[in-house]
Amino acid sequence: MNKKYELTTEIKTFRGKTLYRIKAVRDFGDVKAGDMGGYVEKESNLSHDGDAWVYSNAQVSGNARVYGDAQVYGDTWVSGNARVYGNAQVSGNARVYGNAQVSGNAWVSDNAQVSGDAWVNGNAWVYGNAQVSGDAWVYGNAWVYGNAQVYGNAQVNGNAWVSGDAQVSDDADYLCFKGLGSENRNTTFFKCKDGHIHVSCGCFSGTVPEFETKVKETHGDSKYAREYLAAVEVVKIHFEEEIHNA
Repeated sequence: MNKKYELTTEIKTFRGKTLYRIKAVRDFGDVKAGDMGGYVEKESNLSHDGDAWVYSNAQVSGNARVYGDAQVYGDTWVSGNARVYGNAQVSGNARVYGNAQVSGNAWVSDNAQVSGDAWVNGNAWVYGNAQVSGDAWVYGNAWVYGNAQVYGNAQVNGNAWVSGDAQVSDDADYLCFKGLGSENRNTTFFKCKDGHIHVSCGCFSGTVPEFETKVKETHGDSKYAREYLAAVEVVKIHFEEEIHNA
């Protein structure tokens, strides 16, 4: 095996485990021989194949693996049996642990956490203080951010944007409409922790009544207004109980 890094004598302790700073021994990707990386517990945490790398203060431990062309950097933790691979990036103070997987071109950043058996894949972004856990999947071009929680068996995909105080535990907890209005926007309706249904559409973020008001102010009685308001009627039927009790 043509090794691309070695373990140095510079160590840190993480939850009772000794982690070693890594040092590149050959050029690959954007890494040059002699560059110092982050920390791993053992060589199986970071593949010697591909351009995968653990940068700066990031750390990988347990049975976690980083491979392919994935990049882990910032102050992130990847631990447990987690997998980060493909062209995925994990950055900031993000945490990926348990049996979680981050793959494809996915990006997990800021203070986001991906745990349990969750999978973030494709071109999905999970950031802010968002949490994806359980058996949840976030994939396609979906964004999960803010303080959003996606868990249970939920699959957030396509072009959905789930944000704020979202609480999505099942596929029925959100609806996404593609191509509405004059800008062909993606419009996502989803449950929040307080029981309300929230709307994310372009730069708009608010409740269903606020969205209806904004649509009428912006589009009057045009075709675009009728499209949006028709979508709202579908949402009211779908979330009938939640909207009635809000």
